[in-house]
Amino acid sequence: MSTDFSQDFFALFGLTPNFHLDPLALETAYHDLQTRVHPDKFAHLPDADKRVSMQWATRINEAYRTLKSPLARAQYLLHLRGVDTATESNTTMPSEFLIEQMEWREAVDEARVAEDADELEKLLLRLKHQYAAAIEEIERDLDKSHDYPAAAAAVRRLMFVEKLQHDLLDAIESLES
Repeated sequence: MSTDFSQDFFALFGLTPNFHLDPLALETAYHDLQTRVHPDKFAHLPDADKRVSMQWATRINEAYRTLKSPLARAQYLLHLRGVDTATESNTTMPSEFLIEQMEWREAVDEARVAEDADELEKLLLRLKHQYAAAIEEIERDLDKSHDYPAAAAAVRRLMFVEKLQHDLLDAIESLES
């Protein structure tokens, strides 16, 4: 394996740098690379070779986690295209989106307090539809129209949806335990 740590994650796995990717191709490339650089294969070599192997294994794991997650993949693609999603500094969102988020939070809180697992499941199903719509929007903005500012805004919205989805799953799990 070359020692070019500067190649982007898509090049590392031999994938086209698009938001839409074949999960099986990613998985296959990941396992192939991990097999080739696994530190156990280098245990008998000098320490420098062991370190390089460990660095590659770490880089491959980071790349895999990034490309496997739609949110992280979108952020990474925008970064490759020189677009800062400004997730820490740009918290401005359309007011209708923020109102919708407040309504979602209230509905989750009410269902949690009422210990209504059925309602939480219904909310989760509705939220999964929103998640899928956001993913489609990001794919369109990144891969088709190349509208990177719109993609960055959609990424910021997806972050809210993912956080809400995580909170919903936690609420459901707490009722099941």
